[in-house]
Amino acid sequence: MTTAADVLTLLGRMDDSDLTSVADTALPVVTAQVRAYTRDRGFSGDQPAADLDAVILTSTARLVANPENLRSESIGEYSVSRQVIDGWTLAELAILNRYRRRAR
Repeated sequence: MTTAADVLTLLGRMDDSDLTSVADTALPVVTAQVRAYTRDRGFSGDQPAADLDAVILTSTARLVANPENLRSESIGEYSVSRQVIDGWTLAELAILNRYRRRAR
């Protein structure tokens, strides 16, 4: 199961204690979203299947990298555009949809 340390490792920020608390807060939220999307399929108790755990890891990493969900930021002449969380990525949906129950 994904941990805050896994998220920070993926982001290359293992020593950032501020991000650890953000990751600790974000992980249960993203896990709940994955669980809701799949309607609990792919979970054995609290343990997600390995591919669902990968979705939890990547989605949490995006949230932790930009918790304010800012599109861009500028300071003087410096400007940066950020990835905004608008939902699951196409790769994540490919995994999630394997577990999702669909209405018939």
